[in-house]
Amino acid sequence: MIPAATLFEPLPIKAVGAELRAARFPAAPDVPYRGVCVLLNGQTEFIEKYFEVIDELRGRGFAVATMDWRGQGGSARMTQDSRKSFVGDFAEYDEDLDTLMNWIVRPLLAEGEKPVALAHSMGAHNLLRALVRRPDRFGTCVLSAPMIAISFRGQREFLVRAVTAFQMWRGRRADWVWGMEARDPHKVSFATQLVTSDTQRFERTQMLLREQPDLRLAGATWSWLAAALRSMDWLKQAGRPEAITTPLLVVGAGKDRICLTPRTKSFAARLPAAEYLEIADGEHELMMERNAIRAQFWASFDAFMAKHRA
Repeated sequence: MIPAATLFEPLPIKAVGAELRAARFPAAPDVPYRGVCVLLNGQTEFIEKYFEVIDELRGRGFAVATMDWRGQGGSARMTQDSRKSFVGDFAEYDEDLDTLMNWIVRPLLAEGEKPVALAHSMGAHNLLRALVRRPDRFGTCVLSAPMIAISFRGQREFLVRAVTAFQMWRGRRADWVWGMEARDPHKVSFATQLVTSDTQRFERTQMLLREQPDLRLAGATWSWLAAALRSMDWLKQAGRPEAITTPLLVVGAGKDRICLTPRTKSFAARLPAAEYLEIADGEHELMMERNAIRAQFWASFDAFMAKHRA
């Protein structure tokens, strides 16, 4: 199988308000074809980081369609300082996903075929938003450490919300959330990162960012945080999780320091067609973890797909 890194050809697609960088990859030719998988990465991430995952999906018989969300990776940046994560409202991410589906995914599908999805963190959150609107759009979905509620690093939630609202009122929308500039990947070491226990995969991502520094993103602006808080509140309102009838596998990370795994488990219990699995030793980026943890993730993925898809 020719590796994804060799096949990668960025495809520019135009969403309302931003040009996005997308890509598609064929399934491996020597395994039975199983359809199209839409791969949605998390905040600060980019296509190249997922080449290993893309090849693992291709080896399972899936063609893969993916993209960088607006404001990150190779997609259009939304502030003068390209290291800042900025969005006015998560409806803009809805537009990004719709654009990917219309321009990249739809031409790959046979008549009547539904794609599957594999989504991580903010990507999983955005997928859930889409499933509230159109629960019939995907056949099955696997969510890795979805962004249901985020950690405030020891700060009280009511205080974070109050400060965020105050900074927005002051017109500081594009300013860093306090401490976020220090999360520039060029300043972060394995000892200070919060997402994986795998030194080699962490260093692989760091090497990619040293080679292509324009891909890096440090962290949130007040506008992104305000939008995220609104969207998380919206998603948890009565009737919204209950409206998602798509078969889902929700995988929580037992040692997550980014998202609050107990809140994820509670949210999953409200989904009519969801299974929940928690990988006890996993940090936030389950697909970038040590081999033993990744093996648990992929075993659950395979069992779920075998159950719900031929």
